[in-house]
Amino acid sequence: MEMSMRTALVLSLAALLPGQALAANQVALNNSVFVERVSTDASGKQRVLLEEPKVVVPGDRLVFVLNYRNAGAQPADKFVITNPMPSAVRFADAGDTQSLVSVDGGKQWGLLSELTVAMADGTRRAAQPADVTHVRWAFQKPIPVGGTGKLMFRGVVK
Repeated sequence: MEMSMRTALVLSLAALLPGQALAANQVALNNSVFVERVSTDASGKQRVLLEEPKVVVPGDRLVFVLNYRNAGAQPADKFVITNPMPSAVRFADAGDTQSLVSVDGGKQWGLLSELTVAMADGTRRAAQPADVTHVRWAFQKPIPVGGTGKLMFRGVVK
Protein backbone atom coordinates (compact mmCIF):
# COMPACT_ATOMS: atom_id res chain seq x y z
CA MET A 1 0.00 0.00 0.00
CA GLU A 2 2.79 2.44 0.86
CA MET A 3 4.46 1.82 -2.49
CA SER A 4 1.31 2.70 -4.41
CA MET A 5 0.98 5.89 -2.34
CA ARG A 6 4.55 6.85 -3.28
CA THR A 7 3.80 6.14 -6.92
CA ALA A 8 0.73 8.36 -6.70
CA LEU A 9 2.81 11.15 -5.16
CA VAL A 10 5.43 10.90 -7.88
CA LEU A 11 2.79 10.90 -10.60
CA SER A 12 1.06 13.88 -9.02
CA LEU A 13 4.15 16.09 -9.31
CA ALA A 14 2.70 17.35 -12.57
CA ALA A 15 -0.22 18.71 -10.54
CA LEU A 16 2.22 20.83 -8.52
CA LEU A 17 3.58 22.72 -11.48
CA PRO A 18 2.05 26.14 -11.82
CA GLY A 19 -0.29 26.70 -14.72
CA GLN A 20 1.07 28.77 -17.54
CA ALA A 21 1.58 32.26 -16.22
CA LEU A 22 0.02 34.84 -18.48
CA ALA A 23 1.82 38.00 -19.50
CA ALA A 24 1.32 40.63 -22.18
CA ASN A 25 3.78 42.33 -24.51
CA GLN A 26 6.88 40.42 -25.63
CA VAL A 27 7.91 39.32 -22.15
CA ALA A 28 9.23 35.76 -21.90
CA LEU A 29 8.39 33.82 -18.73
CA ASN A 30 10.07 30.76 -17.27
CA ASN A 31 8.48 28.95 -14.30
CA SER A 32 10.33 26.70 -11.84
CA VAL A 33 9.25 24.93 -8.65
CA PHE A 34 11.42 23.81 -5.75
CA VAL A 35 10.88 22.03 -2.43
CA GLU A 36 12.05 24.09 0.53
CA ARG A 37 13.99 21.93 3.01
CA VAL A 38 15.66 22.97 6.25
CA SER A 39 18.87 21.18 7.19
CA THR A 40 20.77 21.45 10.45
CA ASP A 41 24.54 20.99 10.52
CA ALA A 42 26.56 19.45 13.37
CA SER A 43 26.83 22.80 15.16
CA GLY A 44 23.05 23.26 15.11
CA LYS A 45 23.02 25.98 12.45
CA GLN A 46 20.00 25.77 10.15
CA ARG A 47 20.11 26.36 6.41
CA VAL A 48 17.23 26.57 3.96
CA LEU A 49 17.81 24.52 0.81
CA LEU A 50 15.82 24.59 -2.43
CA GLU A 51 15.71 21.17 -4.09
CA GLU A 52 14.15 19.66 -7.21
CA PRO A 53 10.75 18.20 -6.21
CA LYS A 54 11.38 14.51 -6.94
CA VAL A 55 8.91 13.27 -4.32
CA VAL A 56 6.64 15.51 -2.28
CA VAL A 57 4.23 14.75 0.52
CA PRO A 58 1.41 16.76 2.07
CA GLY A 59 2.88 19.54 4.19
CA ASP A 60 5.98 20.05 2.03
CA ARG A 61 6.73 23.74 1.42
CA LEU A 62 7.21 24.67 -2.23
CA VAL A 63 8.79 27.75 -3.77
CA PHE A 64 7.56 28.82 -7.21
CA VAL A 65 9.95 31.05 -9.14
CA LEU A 66 8.92 33.07 -12.21
CA ASN A 67 11.79 34.54 -14.21
CA TYR A 68 10.84 37.19 -16.76
CA ARG A 69 12.70 38.92 -19.59
CA ASN A 70 11.51 41.62 -21.96
CA ALA A 71 12.40 40.07 -25.32
CA GLY A 72 10.54 42.77 -27.26
CA ALA A 73 11.80 45.83 -29.08
CA GLN A 74 9.83 48.21 -26.82
CA PRO A 75 9.64 48.70 -23.05
CA ALA A 76 6.87 46.53 -21.56
CA ASP A 77 4.40 49.04 -20.14
CA LYS A 78 1.54 48.17 -17.76
CA PHE A 79 3.02 44.69 -17.44
CA VAL A 80 0.98 42.12 -15.48
CA ILE A 81 1.77 38.49 -14.63
CA THR A 82 -1.11 36.25 -13.53
CA ASN A 83 -0.31 32.78 -12.20
CA PRO A 84 -2.99 30.22 -11.27
CA MET A 85 -2.37 28.25 -8.06
CA PRO A 86 -1.78 24.55 -8.71
CA SER A 87 -4.79 22.58 -7.44
CA ALA A 88 -2.60 20.37 -5.19
CA VAL A 89 -1.06 23.39 -3.43
CA ARG A 90 -2.32 25.83 -0.79
CA PHE A 91 -0.99 29.41 -1.14
CA ALA A 92 1.36 30.44 1.68
CA ASP A 93 2.87 33.83 0.77
CA ALA A 94 4.51 35.88 -1.97
CA GLY A 95 7.59 36.82 0.03
CA ASP A 96 8.43 40.51 -0.15
CA THR A 97 6.87 41.04 -3.58
CA GLN A 98 3.78 43.21 -3.98
CA SER A 99 1.28 40.67 -5.25
CA LEU A 100 -2.49 40.66 -5.47
CA VAL A 101 -4.51 37.47 -5.11
CA SER A 102 -7.88 36.18 -6.25
CA VAL A 103 -10.12 33.79 -4.31
CA ASP A 104 -12.77 33.49 -7.03
CA GLY A 105 -10.92 32.16 -10.08
CA GLY A 106 -9.53 35.52 -11.18
CA LYS A 107 -12.72 37.61 -11.25
CA GLN A 108 -11.72 39.97 -8.41
CA TRP A 109 -8.28 40.91 -7.09
CA GLY A 110 -6.91 42.39 -3.88
CA LEU A 111 -4.73 41.86 -0.86
CA LEU A 112 -5.64 38.61 0.90
CA SER A 113 -6.49 40.58 4.06
CA GLU A 114 -9.12 42.57 2.11
CA LEU A 115 -10.95 39.69 0.38
CA THR A 116 -13.93 37.65 1.55
CA VAL A 117 -15.44 34.32 0.52
CA ALA A 118 -19.18 33.55 0.25
CA MET A 119 -20.45 30.76 2.52
CA ALA A 120 -23.22 28.32 1.64
CA ASP A 121 -25.67 30.18 3.93
CA GLY A 122 -25.08 33.48 2.11
CA THR A 123 -22.81 35.03 4.74
CA ARG A 124 -19.20 35.97 4.00
CA ARG A 125 -16.01 35.15 5.87
CA ALA A 126 -12.48 36.52 5.64
CA ALA A 127 -10.46 34.88 2.86
CA GLN A 128 -7.74 32.44 3.97
CA PRO A 129 -4.56 31.33 2.15
CA ALA A 130 -6.29 28.06 1.18
CA ASP A 131 -8.90 30.10 -0.76
CA VAL A 132 -6.35 31.67 -3.14
CA THR A 133 -6.88 30.58 -6.76
CA HIS A 134 -4.49 33.00 -8.53
CA VAL A 135 -1.53 35.27 -7.78
CA ARG A 136 -0.92 38.47 -9.79
CA TRP A 137 1.82 41.06 -10.05
CA ALA A 138 1.13 44.41 -11.75
CA PHE A 139 4.32 46.34 -12.51
CA GLN A 140 4.17 50.06 -11.83
CA LYS A 141 7.12 50.91 -14.11
CA PRO A 142 7.81 49.71 -17.67
CA ILE A 143 10.29 46.85 -18.04
CA PRO A 144 13.09 48.11 -20.32
CA VAL A 145 14.09 46.23 -23.46
CA GLY A 146 16.22 43.30 -22.30
CA GLY A 147 15.18 43.87 -18.68
CA THR A 148 14.94 40.79 -16.47
CA GLY A 149 13.65 39.95 -13.04
CA LYS A 150 12.36 37.26 -10.75
CA LEU A 151 9.15 36.84 -8.77
CA MET A 152 8.29 34.11 -6.30
CA PHE A 153 5.53 32.72 -4.15
CA ARG A 154 5.32 29.88 -1.66
CA GLY A 155 2.79 27.15 -1.23
CA VAL A 156 2.22 24.02 0.84
CA VAL A 157 1.32 20.65 -0.65
CA LYS A 158 -2.28 19.77 0.33
